[in-house]
Amino acid sequence: MRLEREGQIGFVIISNPARMNAFTAGMWGQVPEVIAEAEADPDIRVIVLRGGGEKAFSAGADISEFENARSGASAAAYDALNDNAFLALSGCSKPTISMIHGFCMGGGLAVALCTDIRLADEAAQFAIPAAKLGLGYNARWMRPLLAAVPPARAKEMLFTGRRFKVAEAHAMGLVNTVVSADGLAEITRTLAAEIAANAPMTVRTAKRTIDELTRNPQTPDIATLDAMVDACFKSEDYAEGRLAFMEKRKPQFKGR
Repeated sequence: MRLEREGQIGFVIISNPARMNAFTAGMWGQVPEVIAEAEADPDIRVIVLRGGGEKAFSAGADISEFENARSGASAAAYDALNDNAFLALSGCSKPTISMIHGFCMGGGLAVALCTDIRLADEAAQFAIPAAKLGLGYNARWMRPLLAAVPPARAKEMLFTGRRFKVAEAHAMGLVNTVVSADGLAEITRTLAAEIAANAPMTVRTAKRTIDELTRNPQTPDIATLDAMVDACFKSEDYAEGRLAFMEKRKPQFKGR
């Protein structure tokens, strides 16, 4: 796992191309670290996850490690690494995008589901093959899936373990947009740049509000959400946005 900076975009690279970017235990442990690094960089406004190489976003967890790292007493420790990685992604305050090419399977799909927006190329394939391996898929990992697809579709994916081509994945809600393979990088950068050009406090407030209302619909933290909205109205960016509108120019937001 590594972070590459490109202007206001931070690219988090899932880098294990020899194994279709399968996540080793060490890579799972690196996810919170690299996300924290991107969060701490004030110049990064949008985080994009992508796979290294040309063949896969991620084929999932590295199954070759399961005999020793994910069986018996060690299984709980391995799952804790998964949980920490998913929490780091889903709890990230900055907007996140998955740029998906090729295989997006198992743990790789779970990672993508923890991001806000998912773009995929025409060759992308998706699957959760837990039933073909006999492993359990816990409730914490199920929540992002159910936020993206209807329950009947989630059951179909989990019960069959089969691969879904990108058109079907798009129809069920796994991905936002399908683009050509040669256009994926450019379209992802364009989307990320469009988001990065907007007021960061407003974008973060929108993200936190949507996440809070969907994850905790019965007891959302309205006080915190109201405070974030109030901070937007008191910000320098709000003053800049109004002034830019009156002067008929693009605003230059500072994130404060």
